[in-house]
Amino acid sequence: MSVRATARIVAAAGGALPVLESEGPLAVRRTRARRPGAARVTVVGAMSAPLGGDRLALEVRAGDDARLTVDAAAATVSLPGPSGAPAHYDVRLAVGERARLDWLPEQLIAARGSSLRTRTTVDLAATSRLVLREEQVLGRTDEEPGTLVTRLTVRRAGRPLLDQELACGPGAPAGWDGPAVLAGHRAVGQLLVVDGAFETGPVAPRQLDTAAVLTPLAGPAALVTALAPDARALRRVLDDALAELTAGDGG
Repeated sequence: MSVRATARIVAAAGGALPVLESEGPLAVRRTRARRPGAARVTVVGAMSAPLGGDRLALEVRAGDDARLTVDAAAATVSLPGPSGAPAHYDVRLAVGERARLDWLPEQLIAARGSSLRTRTTVDLAATSRLVLREEQVLGRTDEEPGTLVTRLTVRRAGRPLLDQELACGPGAPAGWDGPAVLAGHRAVGQLLVVDGAFETGPVAPRQLDTAAVLTPLAGPAALVTALAPDARALRRVLDDALAELTAGDGG
């Protein structure tokens, strides 16, 4: 039997969390923040999910002047379900004026036989800041991948900043594992940093690793796109890039 569930997080200025609602496999728990006046929420898997046919959603809002970090206790593993239908996981993020959201989930692993479609939608105010990390791993150790379709759409002050989609695994368009897309790598990820400071000091485009690039975006923002042979190598590249892009900011 498939599961339908929506969890909700709302953060306010001063570290308050007026809304913290768990549902189904999505359990949200307040954890210790690293900065005074900020809030941190960790998503904990209460059951195996997403399975084929599940429809899950997580809604997160950082209100005006809020500081919120959302992370996860463990990786998310997409698994096949009895119906053979794909699972859906929608993440909707909103960040208010002068607010900051750090969206730092663990890896999403597409296990053999699974089919998952994820959609992340971000709406930013003109003065909000965002740190967003996404990582996808194709299959567990020595395992063929499942099918994974991910889409990320980001708007700032109502204007498009980034809109991209990636499809991998069985059933994806031909060439997904070829030299123009994943080039045989099993892990793919991106780091997006949106900050008004980039208006006066945009980053320079450059290669960060053998399969990672840093690209400035009009917005203002910086995007790191990386490929790696495994999750550990991917995280190392993205962590180094995050440290560089946020060096000296006060959170």
